[in-house]
Amino acid sequence: MNKEFLKKIKLILPKFPSIQGKEEYFNSAVLVLLTLIDREYHFVFQKRKNDIRQGSEICFPGGGYDFQKDKNFKNTAIRETIEELGVSKSNIDIIGQLDTVVAPMGATIDTFLAILKVDSLSKLNINRDEIEKLFHIPISYFLKNKPEEYSVLLKIFPSYKNKTGEEIILFPSKQLNLPEIYHKPWGNKKYKVFVYKINGEIIWGITARLIYDLVLRISKNKDVEELFWTL
Repeated sequence: MNKEFLKKIKLILPKFPSIQGKEEYFNSAVLVLLTLIDREYHFVFQKRKNDIRQGSEICFPGGGYDFQKDKNFKNTAIRETIEELGVSKSNIDIIGQLDTVVAPMGATIDTFLAILKVDSLSKLNINRDEIEKLFHIPISYFLKNKPEEYSVLLKIFPSYKNKTGEEIILFPSKQLNLPEIYHKPWGNKKYKVFVYKINGEIIWGITARLIYDLVLRISKNKDVEELFWTL
């Protein structure tokens, strides 16, 4: 085997493997925020205003990556949190990074776990143009209560019909003489959807998935799990 070839080919391999084609997605980042209230750690949630995109949904602070403002996705998550919650960078302690979520609607969410160091959420000067309210729920609640689980069906459409009924070809499977199965929608992948019902609110989608993932990690380590019950 040619050692010089192996040496040179390694130069083109990614130093830190990521998600192939990530630039084709909407790239975003969020902070899964924890805060200490009455000697117990709580998740910090925000409910979006009704009249904006994804209005009335519950989420963690975060937003889209800005090529002009952000050096990396951690910067994105911190910047968006500062803008939305009205806190300073000194109020945020990053613990570490969680797995990146690749959402079926065409988005990636780089996720960071952080501590929000404030005396009271009620004193925060939140961005009222985007946020209806902030609220918190103890992590122990999610350790005790599992989410409801549902599924949606994902399919790939090589074409679609516009408002006038005209078929718009996205992928010319017939012209490429591919097998007939690809001439119409294919794939029947079920994508799991988690739902938490809490105090009249519904937490679902990516936010619920992030909660479920972190709580599962906590529950698998008894020494860590004990830290999230009342101190």
